[in-house]
Amino acid sequence: MPSTDPRRLILVAALCCAACATGPNADPRDPIEPFNRAMFTVNDKFDTYIAEPVAKGYQRVTPDPVRTAVTNAFNNLGDIGNALNNALQGKGVAAAESLMRVAINTVLGLGGLIDIASDAGLQRHPQDFGLTLGTWGVPSGPYLVLPFFGPSSVRDGTGLFADLWTDPVTYMDPAWRNSLFALNAVNTRANLLGATDLLEQAALDRYSFVREAYLQRRRYQLRGDESAGDLPDYGDPSDTGDSAGNARAGGAQAGSAVGTGSATADETPALPAAPVTAP
Repeated sequence: MPSTDPRRLILVAALCCAACATGPNADPRDPIEPFNRAMFTVNDKFDTYIAEPVAKGYQRVTPDPVRTAVTNAFNNLGDIGNALNNALQGKGVAAAESLMRVAINTVLGLGGLIDIASDAGLQRHPQDFGLTLGTWGVPSGPYLVLPFFGPSSVRDGTGLFADLWTDPVTYMDPAWRNSLFALNAVNTRANLLGATDLLEQAALDRYSFVREAYLQRRRYQLRGDESAGDLPDYGDPSDTGDSAGNARAGGAQAGSAVGTGSATADETPALPAAPVTAP
């Protein structure tokens, strides 16, 4: 009678995962694909059973103008980090405009609740420390799916934690800080509900789809390609206000499936073309 020793079953499973990661179809940008797929699944379950239901409830009880004001406020906080990272990348005009946005929206926009700067022609220049490291020549390293934070890379993951230091919310009293992080997470996830629905319809293999979309967008952002703005944000923490807080804000699926984009309430970004091969 064949042995059913659980240790052997675990070993067989591990060998299968290793074969999947190193076989002829392995992606060299994703050398730890078995781990990343497992983490993607965990994030997906968290989103399905916790983040998405809470976001839908928040959307039902919160008027659109209120959600827009919340998004604007976190965008205003994020412009502080945008200014610093633009300056570190040698983009003086973008850094100055980011600081002007903070000043205008804070003073005239009721603390950032109203985005007066955009109406005046001062557009946002989203950046993060991962892109700053890339500008300095640091390679992205392997693709990496972070718990709760979603799609990333070794470089971008390092930059994500560095961005915490430019997030004003980080320095608040813990009670306020945690409440604002939670509000940002729920609000961002609510803004991305439509994108999740499109993703479900578009991809046979959502993991590969999200990976390609994320890596493609980061390449465009690093090159300064204007067309990067046409791509949705798959986990980039720079595009919705507070750069570090919004990486949390996506929860699991807003980070791992549709990211934390700059979509305003009920705005659904278009999905880019990407490989959708089955696993």
